[in-house]
Amino acid sequence: MTAEPTFLKLPNRSLTDLDGASIVVVGASEASPYSFEPHSHSADAPGVLRQVSASLAGSLTQYDFDLGTTLLPQSGDSRGIVDAGDIPTDPADAEGNRARIRSAVADVLNAGAIPIVLGGDDSVPIPVIAAYEGRGPLIIVQVDAHVDWADVIDGNAYGYGSPMRRAAEFPWVTGMVQYGIRGLGSGQRWQHDDARAWGSRLLTSYDIHRDGIDAALRYVPEGARVFISIDCDGIDPAVFPAVNMPTPGGLNYEDMVLLLRGIAGRADIAGLALLEYVPERDDAHRLSAHIAVRLVMAVIASIVEARDGRRAKRPMPAALA
Repeated sequence: MTAEPTFLKLPNRSLTDLDGASIVVVGASEASPYSFEPHSHSADAPGVLRQVSASLAGSLTQYDFDLGTTLLPQSGDSRGIVDAGDIPTDPADAEGNRARIRSAVADVLNAGAIPIVLGGDDSVPIPVIAAYEGRGPLIIVQVDAHVDWADVIDGNAYGYGSPMRRAAEFPWVTGMVQYGIRGLGSGQRWQHDDARAWGSRLLTSYDIHRDGIDAALRYVPEGARVFISIDCDGIDPAVFPAVNMPTPGGLNYEDMVLLLRGIAGRADIAGLALLEYVPERDDAHRLSAHIAVRLVMAVIASIVEARDGRRAKRPMPAALA
């Protein structure tokens, strides 16, 4: 496991030593890539996200207007939030990658903690969600430009075009809401028909912009256990260009924060995977990485609030607070 740097300079812990941990950050560079090239397009993302997060570590005791709270009120107290480093992956060993990712996430869940997975390409959620077997019903909430209901592509049933179809095959996944769908790249119409026939609610970015965040949130069942999967191409590439498949339109940063905190206000967040950030396409200031880090922080803050007995609320703009 990689020890340095840690996300937000949080304490480093081994997956075999998670006593007292409440939230565990872990990196997974790839699961089942389509090519045996040296690494997946997002393989360097976990390390870069940790590096960028370090610039915010000294401000965690300050009030955060995006999060509507102070993440770590007392300096030196991580509130049980730790970083367990990276799961070893190899692009030539997809089966082994899936097994290692599933095992690592199961270790986090067995410790009574909530996993925050820094991907990595969008094949990573398949083994992550597999680790929830036997832990009760789970609703998947995905943000993505694409439906991801492909079946087998180039002989690979577990690649980044198929994570939501594979997730729907797990008996413990009992519902799915997919936000931000738009443009090309979601395959033939039968894939979308299959998603709807299974019961997934597909909300395009046009739906969200027309009807608003509150309307979009009503599809998340009250009191459900929710796993959130964020493919960064669900975000408008004018805001977040560092992705593998940029698609015009989508959600902006404020949309994402309100959506994530709105989900937390209705449901219990059981885990997060943030995926498809491509460092080599970021600018010199790593602004896309900074946005990705802030979205992870929004989810972590919402989990902390829920564990403190306070439901996350969507923050009002400062001028109206």
